[in-house]
Amino acid sequence: MKASVLDKNGRMLHDRLRVDTPKKVTPRQLVGLIAGLIPTLPRFDRVSVGFPGVVRNGVVLTAPNLGTDRFHRFNLARALERRLGKPVRVENDADVQGLAVVKGKGVEMVITLGTGFGSSIFIDGRLGPHLELAHHVFRKDKTYEDELGEAARERDGDQTWQRHVREAIESLRNLTNFDHLYVGGGNSRLLNGALPRDVSVVSNTAGILGGVRLWA
Repeated sequence: MKASVLDKNGRMLHDRLRVDTPKKVTPRQLVGLIAGLIPTLPRFDRVSVGFPGVVRNGVVLTAPNLGTDRFHRFNLARALERRLGKPVRVENDADVQGLAVVKGKGVEMVITLGTGFGSSIFIDGRLGPHLELAHHVFRKDKTYEDELGEAARERDGDQTWQRHVREAIESLRNLTNFDHLYVGGGNSRLLNGALPRDVSVVSNTAGILGGVRLWA
């Protein structure tokens, strides 16, 4: 997990803090970990959270990499508001990252490459419904996450993994007819060589900077 405090323009007022997420973390532990970061951060008025799963009105519906069985129907926003005493908004992490980078023109798509695979889609700057594309079939009966997550990169090697990322870009182009695609997440930095003109790699800090726009 990463955390910082931003001003109203999205400028970070403190270096990002990082803490490892324990395996088989419980909702209560997650809330405690977030609260544990607070004492070393500057004063803040509200909280934005990007969560790796489907979230509706602050309630977690799926958490594939953390454990849907543990997090399903957990109201993360309400739990954090009670613990921190501040208003909280929670959305999918790829959606929050997308809010930081989209330009508001046409169909824009964001994918994140890290432990898993995340995605979000925007139309003229408005966030569309969250689609868990990570768990849809991509190639040879394997899902996007099966082929593009960190486990796949370690298994197949960087060269094969990068080839699969480029195949995925063309697959998503055919699926959505995006006007522009942004590639973020920690592993986006590993992409070498030229990308199509309508594809951009964006900084991993967008996952934090999008928190300001979550309140727009």
